[in-house]
Amino acid sequence: MSSTTSSFPERIELAGEGLVLRDWTEADLTAMPELFDHPDIAYWTPIVSPFDQAAARARLDRNREMRAQGTAVLLAITVDGGAVLGEVMLRRAPEGMEIGYAVGPAHRGQGLAVRAVRVMAAYAFEQEGAEQVILELEAENAASVAVATKAGFELLDVPLITGEEKGRPFTLQTWGLNRP
Repeated sequence: MSSTTSSFPERIELAGEGLVLRDWTEADLTAMPELFDHPDIAYWTPIVSPFDQAAARARLDRNREMRAQGTAVLLAITVDGGAVLGEVMLRRAPEGMEIGYAVGPAHRGQGLAVRAVRVMAAYAFEQEGAEQVILELEAENAASVAVATKAGFELLDVPLITGEEKGRPFTLQTWGLNRP
């Protein structure tokens, strides 16, 4: 960890908007493939595909490494601290504090991503001192564009981000939400 990057707390649990965002646990490993092994998640995110138990173990280990390094924190999206419905991430990036998310296909249509993004943004503002949080997403990803707008983000006038992931070219827009 560099001297300019502060660490995230060892344990985080955030409640709000009818959700509890909590640390992933060993007990969650069996639920991860059901959440992440889906064509939509494979297409729109950098999450590995196919996503099996070995991928779940690697993801949990990597989540813990990134937190220890102070680069990112990934929390399980739940309604009561129990069953996992998805994931929300807060990452320290050169562009600023970035939020990412994925909701399991069986749990979509309940506003989970919008609510999780708002709770994580509040944490970034109140606990991490962020002045702005960002989402980086593809304009063609209608569901993510809807999440951005419903959560109060605005499309920023900044250069597009281009690259390739899993053999597929992508172009990302940057959406921002300023500290209230």
